[in-house]
Amino acid sequence: MERRTTEPRPGWQQTVEEQGLIYPLTRYPDGSLRPYWDESAYYVFSLPEVEALEEVVEELHTMCLAAAAHIVDHDRFADLGITDPRTARLVAESWRRRAELPSLYGRFDLRYDGTGPAKMLEYNADTPTSLVEAASPQWFWMEDRFPGADQWNSLHERLVDAWKRQAPLLPPGPLHFAHSDGDELGEDLMTVAYLRETAAQAGIDTEALSVERIGWDRLSGRFVDERLRFIRSCFKLYPWEWLTTDRFGPHVLDTLDNGGGTGSTCWIEPAWKMLLSNKALLAVLWELYPDHPNLLPAYLDGPRGLAGPGGAGYVAKPLLGREGAGVTVHGPGSAPVRRDEACCYQELAPLPDFDGNRVVLGAWVVEDESAGLGIRESAGLITDEYARFLPHVIL
Repeated sequence: MERRTTEPRPGWQQTVEEQGLIYPLTRYPDGSLRPYWDESAYYVFSLPEVEALEEVVEELHTMCLAAAAHIVDHDRFADLGITDPRTARLVAESWRRRAELPSLYGRFDLRYDGTGPAKMLEYNADTPTSLVEAASPQWFWMEDRFPGADQWNSLHERLVDAWKRQAPLLPPGPLHFAHSDGDELGEDLMTVAYLRETAAQAGIDTEALSVERIGWDRLSGRFVDERLRFIRSCFKLYPWEWLTTDRFGPHVLDTLDNGGGTGSTCWIEPAWKMLLSNKALLAVLWELYPDHPNLLPAYLDGPRGLAGPGGAGYVAKPLLGREGAGVTVHGPGSAPVRRDEACCYQELAPLPDFDGNRVVLGAWVVEDESAGLGIRESAGLITDEYARFLPHVIL
């Protein structure tokens, strides 16, 4: 793994916008606009290095599924902050019937510097973003800059194939694709549009709408779209913790399709993905696989031996959150501080520093297989909304 600098292509912004990345710039607090898509540098990997990382990702995914089974079998929903018995019961039912429910993709965030083993930082298997830039613009960047080279990137083909395999699980009627109108940058909109395109290429009839425009028909007790058609199935880039707790949450639970139900809605990702997109998963994994080379120590009841004299330091992560929101970093020897809100306390593993840039690998899984890589850089230890996306190549 190596970071190399280069000159951006002439007209790079228009190029990536035409390839679906309509948010190539980030506005900073001082009002300035700086590249989010940053091709002034790129990362180089060797093929054996990528093949080893692919094996790690698939092993971690298998371990996460085992942890989800453990949570369900031992009724540990409260550790995830799922305290409503009805929600817990429906998530458990979704898990047990997962073979009947469409489920597409997820993204691991990994700490890796090219020398030691990759370490799992978290897993977003419900509403992961940065998919468009990983699947499309960086592939075309490679073809422009390194024709004949390769990339850890089979995302598009695997997504289309996944839809083809899972199409028989969908109920009759169009598959709706929903994003939130609250998305000001267009990232969620384009992620959903891209996934809709892959479904259409797989031969699935699709429709687009926003979550805010989903209607509720009181007479039939069904969700409907803007043309008053029943929504039998819906891909939503809208976290389950929001879906089940807003004012339509009871209707979501009333009509949840956990496998072949009539008069119900099949949501993608399914409800059991709540088990994998919760930071409590990190602590459960450490219980089940202590000292695993690709895991970091993590606890739910406080930082334990990670704090105090001789401690490696820790990161406190809210159980739910996006783009580093609410994450706090406590360096080696820091006093143990237990926050009021439910958190996971994970050992501090500072992100690798490449020329002053802190890097995190976003490793994609489609169905159960490794599918691609997206790289983000930040100035600090937390990968937040000001992170930059850099392409990579296998040489």
